Amino acid sequence: MDAVVHATLDSFDAATHDRLAADPVRNTVALTSLHRIRSLPAEDFPTLVTFHEGDEVVGSLVRTPPWPFQTADLPLTAVELAVQVAARIDPDAPGVTGPRDRSEAFATATGRPYTESLATRLYRLGTLAPPAVEGAGRLATEDDVELLGAWRESFLAEAVPRNPSGSATEAMRSSLRLGNGHALWEVGGTPVAWAAASLPQVGMSRIGPVYTPPEHRRHGFGAAASALASRWALDQGATDVLLFADLTNPVSNSIYRRIGYEPLDDWAEFWWKHDSGTTN
Repeated sequence: MDAVVHATLDSFDAATHDRLAADPVRNTVALTSLHRIRSLPAEDFPTLVTFHEGDEVVGSLVRTPPWPFQTADLPLTAVELAVQVAARIDPDAPGVTGPRDRSEAFATATGRPYTESLATRLYRLGTLAPPAVEGAGRLATEDDVELLGAWRESFLAEAVPRNPSGSATEAMRSSLRLGNGHALWEVGGTPVAWAAASLPQVGMSRIGPVYTPPEHRRHGFGAAASALASRWALDQGATDVLLFADLTNPVSNSIYRRIGYEPLDDWAEFWWKHDSGTTN
């Protein structure tokens, strides 16, 4: 097996587009990440590697700084080679994420100490069943960017404490420019919950983040916002609407099931430990 490191996105796309598009559910993170890079080029160029057996592309490895490696398209037979290449070309990567079997195999093969930072379950929408709750929904606009930014910061602090992201407000402004849908649920004109949906890529859209401020929880508002975002994705032509739910939060998992989401696969994220005993 051989590995090819790509210096341009065009080169990587030429090798992987059909492969990734053939399984948009498994490759949901890579597809949305690559779309963002094409539309809003980042300062740090992504790490893009393909794996080949003869003339056939059999897998790929992606990392969009400052986030971990993505292993959804990495076959287990390529893990050892992938770890060797990754250590050489991207030694500053903080960790790895993907379907549990692949991400854990990658983390183990590095020989480095690591910690599991996130365990999630991937869901796909079956028949949408919006909840009957107080209030009404609408799509967010540029006027809502400050609110969305503040809520994104709160969501990340609560759900992804090791997140390395920059300005949350600018991230929300960029997301709106990308054409993503942001659903706000309101009661009496006051926003009480938010759910985002990515612009469909090859028929796939992913819901997230979903956030309800603590003072508005346990009223079904997050479920209502998630259903509204899901409806938006379907209206944009999505055939596969996905979301990730934190496995340590049984409430959110049960809510998503009630509005029509069905479990598919378990994912895990691992971050390298440093000598000081802390992680990035």
